Amino acid sequence: MEKRSLGTSGLEVPVVGMGTWRTFDVRGHQAETHAHAVVECALGEGVSFFDSSPMYGEAERVLGAALGTERDRALIATKIWARSPDESRQQVKRALGFFGGRIDLYQVHNLVSWQSQLELLDGLQRDGTVTALGATHYSPSAFSELQTVMKTGRIASIQIPYNPLERDVERAILPLAADLGLGVIVMRPLGQGALVRHAPSASELEPLAAFGVRTWPQALLKWVLSDPRCHVAIPATSSTAHMRDNAQAGSPPWFGSAERAYVTTLATR
Repeated sequence: MEKRSLGTSGLEVPVVGMGTWRTFDVRGHQAETHAHAVVECALGEGVSFFDSSPMYGEAERVLGAALGTERDRALIATKIWARSPDESRQQVKRALGFFGGRIDLYQVHNLVSWQSQLELLDGLQRDGTVTALGATHYSPSAFSELQTVMKTGRIASIQIPYNPLERDVERAILPLAADLGLGVIVMRPLGQGALVRHAPSASELEPLAAFGVRTWPQALLKWVLSDPRCHVAIPATSSTAHMRDNAQAGSPPWFGSAERAYVTTLATR
């Protein structure tokens, strides 16, 4: 698994991480035991970067419990998503309880109240509780505001959607991130599952075999990670088999422009 420096954060991250939206919002012994198995599988495959949020229901709690004594093997990126200072402080307190009293990357979720949230997170970073700060947004309608936050010099990374069907970030966000030296975390690399529902045939994937691609999800992850401006992709999964498959997309060789164009053609036909 290749690792990349996540911008100015000081974090070395595996290029394939794991998201927890929906998949880790579970309750009950059986479901949580299964989540533990997915995390154990991820760590075994070198997938040590995990992204969560209080917006994801039980996901932070379930992820923290799944890591347990293996917390030191993981890099935790979570988020703050609150409208009031009291709610913000409560979210931070809960997250620190789940993740051993420290957060590797704390992000302002969807830019909600980002000015006041960064004030709170700045303090946590100064006292060593948080390593780096970031900001996220999923909607192109907010990308102008995201650029404003990027230019403040107060964050080390951004999290944005990017895949062959969602390419709005190519116009301004990715170029600005590169200019500023910011890390880029890619959400929705598989289009929230939409892109994998109609996979190309094995014969159509054959031209990508020399790049280590055996499956369509691997092709989509390679498409993202072959853009050098992108540092880590975070597909969510509740399957150990899918986790292993995703992890295998995390090593070179990377696609050139021709291969990326070919994957785009397969995805958009």
